[in-house]
Amino acid sequence: MSVTPSRRVALLGLLLESNQFAPVTTQDDFLGRVYLAGDEILHELNRPDSRLPAEVLGFRSALDSGCAWQPVPILIGQCESGGPMDHAFYRHTLQDMRQRLLAALPLDGVYIANHGAMTTTENRDPDGEIFAMVRETVGAQVPIVATLDLHGNVSQQMVDHADVIIAYQTNPHVDMSARGAEAAHTLLELWRGMRPHTSWVRLPLAPPTVSLRTDAGPYGELIAYGQSQQHAGIVNVSILGGFAFSDTEKNGLAIIVSSRCGPQAAEALAQDIARRAWADHLRYRPELVPLPTAVDLARQAGHDPQRPSLILADVADNPGGGGRGNTTWILKSLLDAGAQGVLMGIFNDPALATQAHTLGEGARFTAVFNRNEPDERSERLDVQATVLRLRDGDCVGRRGLYAGRRMNLGPSALLDLGGIRVAVVSLRTQCADPVFLEMFGEDIAQARTVVVKSRGHFRAGFDEFFTGDQVLEIDAPGLTSPVLTQFDFQHLPRPIYPLDADAQWAPR
Repeated sequence: MSVTPSRRVALLGLLLESNQFAPVTTQDDFLGRVYLAGDEILHELNRPDSRLPAEVLGFRSALDSGCAWQPVPILIGQCESGGPMDHAFYRHTLQDMRQRLLAALPLDGVYIANHGAMTTTENRDPDGEIFAMVRETVGAQVPIVATLDLHGNVSQQMVDHADVIIAYQTNPHVDMSARGAEAAHTLLELWRGMRPHTSWVRLPLAPPTVSLRTDAGPYGELIAYGQSQQHAGIVNVSILGGFAFSDTEKNGLAIIVSSRCGPQAAEALAQDIARRAWADHLRYRPELVPLPTAVDLARQAGHDPQRPSLILADVADNPGGGGRGNTTWILKSLLDAGAQGVLMGIFNDPALATQAHTLGEGARFTAVFNRNEPDERSERLDVQATVLRLRDGDCVGRRGLYAGRRMNLGPSALLDLGGIRVAVVSLRTQCADPVFLEMFGEDIAQARTVVVKSRGHFRAGFDEFFTGDQVLEIDAPGLTSPVLTQFDFQHLPRPIYPLDADAQWAPR
């Protein structure tokens, strides 16, 4: 009786969403979150609260059910969105990936889990370079499947060197595991002889981040239409809104269609979706609440328990998009207004968190926010505070983006500023999960106003407390402001909407 040999599949990825206007992302940023190679990856594959990206775990589970296979761990890195990656560290990582792939040959397949919007201090398409390196190393006959964040920016190099690219379909992102599983099923089909044909279109449209929700609005409708057009001849439809702050030539909403039944089907559907997207391009405009209006509503909510509670999203200071997580515009305005019943998180200030731990719970002191990193967007703020609770920052995500994932926020403290409680952390992370506040013993349901430094992923984490009508997206300064005219873009393909009202596009 013959035994079917195990398929050897390489696992690798480098997930970084680069904001050109943020400080450089360094080796320490990756080491503080995820930077694993070889057997370290195998160890995390089997943990119930793994640090690995959810799509990698979804890929593993689906392939386990589909065939006998052997994971060949290469290197997987991921960190919070930030500035361009230090190029020297990127080159070291790329070389390490290449050497590990060479040592692993022969392979039956490769799975790449990248974000897609990474840049380095010297390279505006490192994702494409990684894809090309993998193809050059393993050869033309080894199938390569890849997953990307729907905020990825697509290049021809990426499309050329992967057999199939599969992007997230939900924003907030809650389908990473499902997309990893889809990549596994696609790999199984490639092994059975399927030969995909891919067509893709990029539009002169750089949607502001808040216009890329998938539960409502033009992008959600476009995603739904794309999925409705899938049939037996279509392998995958991916529609990537992109990430404008990467500021690259490959920016622009992109549609990728892979077909089982020839290039004409892929091209026709890609053009059809592109026409629908462009017909709606004027709808991709941010609608934000002015800061004074939001503060007044928060003040009213704190003084009138009959009014609905609110959640204020500091979308301009979203660590998930490269924000520093330390602007004080909203906090200072709430303090000046005498707002009560406010819970704010999570404020990134390692020096302040360290001082709180040194002083201990119950200490009264002058809290200095941003003593070490003041700039035109992150100003210093001095205020009297009491240390309520201290934590080590180790936790497991409960809902949404981080559900089931082990997280480390570093030494953390809950400070009482007199009617306003602020969770201060040491490792920059967006406030997308209620556990980041609950780990201090806070009952979110009792807060009159919750302020989160997050662009949109908080919606999947906090939706058990707040309906859509209770969410306010605030217009304030920050590195991730949806008002794109505030930034000096150098490399976006111009004209591009909404920066250029006269941008035009016509189908092929």
